[in-house]
Amino acid sequence: MKSLSEIETTSKRASRGVGFSWGIAEEVGKCVRLLELFGLPGIKNLNRYYQKKNKENFDDIRLINKKNTSNKNSLCPISLGIRFLDQIRKIENYNKCLFKNVAYPLLLLPFLSRSSEIIGKKLLVVLDRYEFLLNFNINISSNSLEKEFPSKAKIVKIFFLDNKDSFTDYDWKSLYKLSENTFVEETDSLKKGAAGAGLNDND
Repeated sequence: MKSLSEIETTSKRASRGVGFSWGIAEEVGKCVRLLELFGLPGIKNLNRYYQKKNKENFDDIRLINKKNTSNKNSLCPISLGIRFLDQIRKIENYNKCLFKNVAYPLLLLPFLSRSSEIIGKKLLVVLDRYEFLLNFNINISSNSLEKEFPSKAKIVKIFFLDNKDSFTDYDWKSLYKLSENTFVEETDSLKKGAAGAGLNDND
């Protein structure tokens, strides 16, 4: 079994080998490592994308808007991911974002996952019929266990989710009341044994 370090290094070198700068190649290495760590086929999708990259043209969007589409060719998931990371502070103000015609969309996910950590918000990502919940770059959960993800997504929708508790105020207060059973009432003996107590100032 290949280590995560081997996965990251080989992905980085392969990215440089197909023409990306070393800076972008490093980002790709980190992202493919994340996919494999989360149990998603990062190496497989990266390899298949790179096999096509030098044979087909893929578009790049420099400025990301609320709705985005390619003029003719599919969007490059790596260039798109880099742009998304760079512009995340502006993009989060849209609350939701849409892209049309994205090649190998699974490769976009780790860039979005890292963006989730930067802004401190969960992201719901819909790739055609696949749904992914990105949790602050800690994990990626999905409604599908399939490993054969599409080589192209007609529509990619990204929703920025508001941070809120998953429990009611009643449940919180009830649980907190139970926690009060661990509180120790302060007594004179505790005060004497507290940090700094009983020390004489000899100066």
